[in-house]
Amino acid sequence: MSGILRRTMYALLLALIAGPFSCAAPTPAYPQRPITLVNPYAAGGPADVLARRLAKELGAELGQPVIVENKPGAAAALGTAYVARAKPDGYTLLIGTSAGHVVTPLLHSVTYDGVGDFSFIGIVASQSNMLVINPQFKVNNVAELIAYARQHPGQLNFGSAGTGGATHLGGELFMQKAGINIVHIPYNGAALALTDLIGGQVQMAFLNLSACLPHIKDGRIKALAYASAHRSRLLPQVPTLEESGIHGADVPTWYSLAAPKGTPSQILDRLNAALQALNARREYAAFMESLDADLLSLSPAQTTEFVEHDRDSMAKLLRSIGLAK
Repeated sequence: MSGILRRTMYALLLALIAGPFSCAAPTPAYPQRPITLVNPYAAGGPADVLARRLAKELGAELGQPVIVENKPGAAAALGTAYVARAKPDGYTLLIGTSAGHVVTPLLHSVTYDGVGDFSFIGIVASQSNMLVINPQFKVNNVAELIAYARQHPGQLNFGSAGTGGATHLGGELFMQKAGINIVHIPYNGAALALTDLIGGQVQMAFLNLSACLPHIKDGRIKALAYASAHRSRLLPQVPTLEESGIHGADVPTWYSLAAPKGTPSQILDRLNAALQALNARREYAAFMESLDADLLSLSPAQTTEFVEHDRDSMAKLLRSIGLAK
């Protein structure tokens, strides 16, 4: 046997022996066990309703249970920080909002970077604010409200679901655009704000329509304008702020799906694909529509850009109203 032939056969023998041991272990399929979805708000609120439906649908799509765990407190910072510190393996996720990712870190010292410490998967939904008033406040449209506020500076109050949230900042931006002075009254959630609005303790409020709709239908509050580029599907007879002459005063509440920074891209893509599959389901889309929520189909990269843009916009707004430097 020639030397060349001998060396060739030896190399082939080594390859056969080493082959089974040199192959990389296959990546385990994801997910293989239950997933925790952290909601940084209390049970029973709008975020909780949305999170529980999302968890149910995601679990069916992924083939593993998705369990909602409420971790409220510190303007969404407690639950958001918890997920930022979690293992980046796709088994601890966050239903995030502008409050936890953007506004609270801009206003307070927190233990996490609201954008840099997360891998964003997608935007679950976006809800716009409705400007609502107590029916005893005798104005019929936004123009009459603005005229009254200019004649009575500082004498009107508006309620929100809490300082720094979309309902508060939407009201502040409305005041800026309209050139009026209305006193902000923050509440610990939409339910308390609605109670005082119905009782006449505040004359007006900016709140998500899903919370207001039953009280609008029974006449206990009146819808004056919708803060969106388009009219609400649930109350198409109510004009938008744009149609009422107030431009660029939209501050919607958005909900993101996020994971800790460093989560493998294949897991993010798997979760994003699952989210897109949900958006295509008629029953799921109808449920979101009943909450006055718009579905957004964004990639992980587009979602990151969306959150970064919101951070820039909120920083500018907070500085303009003296809440941030």
